[in-house]
Amino acid sequence: MSQTPPDLSVVIPAYDEEHRLGAALAAVGRHLDTTGLTWEVIVADDGSADGTAALAARAALADPRVRLLAGRANRGKGHAVRRGVLASRGRQVLFTDADLATPIEDLHLLRERLAAGACAAIGSRACPGARVEVPQRAARRILGTLGNLLIRTLAVPGIRDTQCGFKLFDGEKARAAFAPARVDGWAFDVEILRLFARAGWRVDEVPVRWSHRAGSKVRPHHYLRVLTEICGVIAR
Repeated sequence: MSQTPPDLSVVIPAYDEEHRLGAALAAVGRHLDTTGLTWEVIVADDGSADGTAALAARAALADPRVRLLAGRANRGKGHAVRRGVLASRGRQVLFTDADLATPIEDLHLLRERLAAGACAAIGSRACPGARVEVPQRAARRILGTLGNLLIRTLAVPGIRDTQCGFKLFDGEKARAAFAPARVDGWAFDVEILRLFARAGWRVDEVPVRWSHRAGSKVRPHHYLRVLTEICGVIAR
């Protein structure tokens, strides 16, 4: 492994994603090879019960820029992302979901904001200019809207969409923020953005393209757990 840090680390949390992880890794690799950036991709397996880890291991054998962090148990998305970020070496760190609901080609929009002085640039489905090309079902949209209203009011004022799975960070600041983080579940984004705000690190919200993908691991009853996690973050 090269001792020179890559320009970009891409962290992909994965739990039972064998049916779409291969396509995601191929798409990410193809695009990054057109950018001129040096890069690594870290698949943070969250104790998958299917062939996710084996698929990522094969990808790592085929391309040394791909790395697998195998998980022994399902600990939660926040835990997987935290492991991936803390294992990263990049000058910038991108977190993206395995479903590529926001296409990797929108990365340049986030990089422009870091070049302009932001410490984090987060993809948003709620900013003017965002394009929701395939919307969620109505019930999930309503729950998401109510959750975002609560988050904006109590946890991270001024941010319209904390939960879009497409976020780019300054690498050193990302590792500094994720090191003390404790939320293992879905609300980890809120905790990290709150830590950035406390440190006085600028966060820009960036309109991106987004399409709902079938196979989401979020279920209606998970929203109660997210609420509990957010209350814990606020109480600290």
